[in-house]
Amino acid sequence: MQGLLRRLFAPRWQHPSPDVRRRALEQLDPGRPDDRRGLEALTRDSHADIRLAALCALDDLPGLAQAFAEQSDDAWRAALAARLCGREGQSPLAERQRQVEQLDDTRLLRDVAFHGDNLDLRLAALARLNDERDLIDQACHNRVATVRHRAAQRVSSEAGLKRLLKESRRDRQVAQRAREHLNRLKADAQWVRDQQQRRDVLLEQLESLARSVWEPHYQTRLRHLQKEWETLAHPPGSDAEARYQHAVTRAEKTLHDRAAEEHARKQHQRRQQSADDERETLLAAFESSLDELSQGQAPGAQNFASLRAQRRLAGQQWQALSDIHPPAEPARQRYAQAMKRYERYSAAWQRYLDATPELEHALKNDDPQALSAQAKACQWPEELPLPPLLAQARRQAQQRKDASRADAEPHSLDQALGTLEQHLERGEFNEANRLHQQLKPHIQALRGPDSESLQARLRQLGARLAELRDWRGFVAGPKREQLCTSIETLAYNVELTDTALDRRHRQLVKEWKALGDAAATREMSRRFRAASDRIHQRLKPWRERLDQQRSANLAAREALCEQLEMLLKQPADNADPDALRQIRDRSRYQWREYSPVPRQDAEAVGRRFGRARHRLQALIDRRAREIAAHKRALVEQVQALEHGTEPLDTRIARAKALQQEWRQLGRAPKGEEKPLWRTFRRSCDRLFAARNAHRNERAERQQQRLDAMQALLDRMDAWQPQDTTDAPALEAFIREAEALEPLPRGRRSDGMQKRLTGIIRARRERLDQLETDAVITRWQQSVPLLNAHLAADQAALNGDAVREVDAAPVLGAPLFERFAEAHRQRNASRHRAKHFDARAHEVQRDSLARLRVHLSLLATGQVRQSDEPLRLAIQVERLNEGLGLGHERSTADELGSLLADLLALGPMPQGLWEANVNDFDALIHQLSGGQGNEVSDEHKDV
Repeated sequence: MQGLLRRLFAPRWQHPSPDVRRRALEQLDPGRPDDRRGLEALTRDSHADIRLAALCALDDLPGLAQAFAEQSDDAWRAALAARLCGREGQSPLAERQRQVEQLDDTRLLRDVAFHGDNLDLRLAALARLNDERDLIDQACHNRVATVRHRAAQRVSSEAGLKRLLKESRRDRQVAQRAREHLNRLKADAQWVRDQQQRRDVLLEQLESLARSVWEPHYQTRLRHLQKEWETLAHPPGSDAEARYQHAVTRAEKTLHDRAAEEHARKQHQRRQQSADDERETLLAAFESSLDELSQGQAPGAQNFASLRAQRRLAGQQWQALSDIHPPAEPARQRYAQAMKRYERYSAAWQRYLDATPELEHALKNDDPQALSAQAKACQWPEELPLPPLLAQARRQAQQRKDASRADAEPHSLDQALGTLEQHLERGEFNEANRLHQQLKPHIQALRGPDSESLQARLRQLGARLAELRDWRGFVAGPKREQLCTSIETLAYNVELTDTALDRRHRQLVKEWKALGDAAATREMSRRFRAASDRIHQRLKPWRERLDQQRSANLAAREALCEQLEMLLKQPADNADPDALRQIRDRSRYQWREYSPVPRQDAEAVGRRFGRARHRLQALIDRRAREIAAHKRALVEQVQALEHGTEPLDTRIARAKALQQEWRQLGRAPKGEEKPLWRTFRRSCDRLFAARNAHRNERAERQQQRLDAMQALLDRMDAWQPQDTTDAPALEAFIREAEALEPLPRGRRSDGMQKRLTGIIRARRERLDQLETDAVITRWQQSVPLLNAHLAADQAALNGDAVREVDAAPVLGAPLFERFAEAHRQRNASRHRAKHFDARAHEVQRDSLARLRVHLSLLATGQVRQSDEPLRLAIQVERLNEGLGLGHERSTADELGSLLADLLALGPMPQGLWEANVNDFDALIHQLSGGQGNEVSDEHKDV
């Protein structure tokens, strides 16, 4: 009961029925507090249309916008758009603009941008639009210039700018801006293409440079290409940057390798120069020792022992230096001559040692024949001073000979004194002293008239000899004192390294020995020997370490020889000579690193290494000759390809395979590699030149086809069909284009193909439009006949007598063939219609609606919401017809069928036709592009 009373006395806007609440809402006044509270309550109603009406009555723009975000219905969108645009409601501009800045609905934003009552409001809506199509619509169709310009500024894509330029008929400034922006885009694209093309050229040049070998201008070319790359403003892609970095890295590696080779070459030259200098020093020292032996006093066992040790050391050092760098021919000859002198001196000393017992026995027994025989058996070199025993034997023999000669020829002593005087003038003390000792007993033993003069001359020359002896002592005394002081100072010097100390000690000992016996005293000799012994004691640990190092180097050299011998035992048949050369060079380097070695073993291990190295070089030469023979075969093959009859591409592929095979081979002998390579490369170059000529010829033909296609496109672009009879001309153009296809691949060909497709499509659309216009023109000419049929139909429906309409008097011209059959069907339909009731009226209305929907699909592609079922049925019917025909029907053909069906549809009540004539008129007008106005006027007359 209480619920019933509450329902009876409650306000109408609280009624359970939505219709009652909706009618009550219309009576509420938002100016009255009670009614406003009711409206606010209705904004939370369960029905969306009641909530919308309440919000609109309250003029609550924020609430309406918030509810629209949840609802998004067309009615809500229209209500919100009306209030945002200012057509309804009293919301302030600032609030509307704030709500627009928060919107995301594109349709709503387009509506506000088109119909807003304020420029700032339109610009705020435009700022929220992001789709380029919406921006183009605003730039082309908005009535406010500022909005158009702002929208045009935001169009950036090439397709959008082209569409904007095509559709902007309202504002020339928009079109000009679109044209300028499009030109800028094209210029930027062309600039990017130029940059990319230049970058590709630079990359090809860099990669070609990276693949090439070093030449004097290599670094200059690389730096120039790098500067050219840096001047390109457009940033490179990741692939281009990777290619650039890879090419630069390879080129810099080539430069680095060249620098390393140059450094190695200079190092090798320095080592060669150092070896030559050391070899010259070694040879000069050995020759000096030989000269000192021949110019000094009588040699002894110590002299030959020292010379033997120096010879062994010189041989080891000479061999080590020869491993580094072979000696020049003059140095080799000097070394050979010095060795011959040494062998001759050593052999003479050995013969002297063998004859010493017999000489002593002969001297003891005063046996002149034995002395002469033994002295002759020694074969002592003339340039060497005689040993004491041999000198005594020769002196006795000479005395006997001189005595006999003096008795026979006294003037021979005068000649001997002349020889003695010559020795004194040249300062040859040893020779002069020896000759003076030989002549003195002979001249003193002379008796006769010439003896006085010879003795006086001998005394005079003896005085000169004594003066020379004193002078030698005067010069050698300070020198010996200096040498003693130097070696004593050296013995207490702790700053020098062991190597420098040993080298300085050897030099001082050599200078001491060079003085011979001049100014020699026992005290000085003792001082010098004591200092030398201290140095020897100090260098003893160093020499032990040096001996250990020599032993280790000897073991390493022997191991190196074993490795080479093991390699040479079973050499591979396909051994790469370049790898063998590397082994040879590396072994030489290691051999030099393992130095010095013990003197007694140096010669044997050196001969072993020399034999292994000789065998390795023989293997290298044999493999190089085999490779040379293989490369000569490759040269013959590529020359045969050059004159072959196979296709050029096949020969080029075979030449590339031969090049790959050439690269996999090693090097031929030094004198054959370059000539073979030049011959092989010339033949390959001629093959590739023929390929390039073929490519150029093909490219020229392709260019001619492209030029012909370009000319054809220009002619097609300039041609416009003026009548439906121009269709064969279009087909002729198409056949001519097909004759030029296929075009070569490329951007230009793609562009031409797109342009050709676009032109053909545009011309076919033009022909279709001309056919459509022809159909519409024939329809316009048939409108009087339609009006006559409508009048006859209305008379028949009114009960008058049924009459047929004759087309000839009405039109005054022959009727279109397709419309003639429809004309006959229209006359027949009036005879078949006995009565026209509501059901017949409904059938006519449905048929007319079906024709209207079909015509709307042809004209606009869209229909009303209520016509959706008809649209689906018509589209299925059109699809089936197209499948049955095997192709899609043209618009003109389909339009002709529709208009014929429209003419044949009857009998047609006047009211039903007048209700639909405007829709048909508008659709025909859209299809004709403006030619349907005459139809509209005549239809209105009906």
